[in-house]
Amino acid sequence: MKICVAGQGAFGQKHLDALKRIPDAEVTSLVGGNQDATAEVAKKYGIPHYTGDLSEGIKRADAVILTTPTKMHFRQGEQVMRAGKHVLVEIPVTDNVDDAEALVKIAKETGVVAMGGHVRRFNPSHHFVHKKIQKGELKIQQMDVQTYFFQRENMNAAGQPRSWTDHLLWHHSAHTIDLFQYQTGKTISDCSAVQGPIHPQLGIAMDMGIVAKVPSGSILTLSLSFNNEGPLGSFFRYICDNGTYKAYYDDLVDDKDNKIDLSKVDVSMDGIELEDREFIAAIKEKREPNSSFAQLLPSMHVLGRLEGIIDPERKAHA
Repeated sequence: MKICVAGQGAFGQKHLDALKRIPDAEVTSLVGGNQDATAEVAKKYGIPHYTGDLSEGIKRADAVILTTPTKMHFRQGEQVMRAGKHVLVEIPVTDNVDDAEALVKIAKETGVVAMGGHVRRFNPSHHFVHKKIQKGELKIQQMDVQTYFFQRENMNAAGQPRSWTDHLLWHHSAHTIDLFQYQTGKTISDCSAVQGPIHPQLGIAMDMGIVAKVPSGSILTLSLSFNNEGPLGSFFRYICDNGTYKAYYDDLVDDKDNKIDLSKVDVSMDGIELEDREFIAAIKEKREPNSSFAQLLPSMHVLGRLEGIIDPERKAHA
C-alpha cells in the first residue's frame, strides 16, 4: 500500500513511526509546508520523495494521510477523494458541521475509503473497555474526562511553533464526544457547555466544561483547559455498573490503580498504529472503516450544538 503523508510536524511523525511497523505500508511521499523541515523529516524516515504540492504526493500513492492544519482539511480531503485516492484525515476532520456533511457526501460519491483519525476508538485501553461493553460485562454510568494542556502559544506537541491555532471544542472535545457515543452505542440526546475568557492573542477559549447524556441514562462530564501546567493529556475515568477503570492514552488501570495487561487486546500497543492498520485493512477489504466520516457525523452534529451554546455569534456566521 503506497501512502502519502501530508504534514511533517509532530503528528505526521507519529504516523510515520507507526507506518514503519506495518509490513503492508510504504510511504512514497511526504508533503509539507516548510520545505527545509520536510526535507529533514523525509531523510530521517528514508522517504524517497518530498514536496510542498499535495497533488504531487497524491500521484505517487494509493492513499493519503492528512495531518495538516485543520483549516486545510476540507479542501485537501476533497482533493484527495476527487483524485480517486483513499484518505485518512486527522482529528478534527473539520471545524464545522457543513464541511463534515459535505465530506461524507463526497466520500459516498467517489466510493473511496474515508476515515477520521479518532484514535481513542483504537487505543488498547478504550478498546479493552469497549469489548467488555459489547460482551454485556459493563455498562457505563458516567464517563468523567479531564483534558488538560498548557498551551498559551501556538506550539505543537514537540514544542515547535505552528501556523494554526488548536481548539478545545473542535479538536480535544471531539475525541471524547465521539468516544462516549462509541462506547455507549447511543447518540447524545442532551448536552450543554460553558467556556472561560477568550485569549487576547489566540482568539480561543482556554477553559471549557461540557456535560452530556445519552437516552440510556449514561452521562459524560468533560473538563478541558489550555491553562494547566501539568500533568498533561487526557484522563478518562469509566464509572461502570461493574467496576471503575481509568485510561490514559494506551494505558489502563482498575479502581485500585492495578495496571491491566493490554498486550493481547490487539496486534499493537500503539493506538496510532492500530488506527493506520484499520485504514489499510479497510482499503484492502473494500469495506467501511471504523471511524469513517459517516460514523463520525453524529459527533460533529453534537459539536455544532455545543458551539451554538457557547459561541452563538460564530454559529450564526458559520
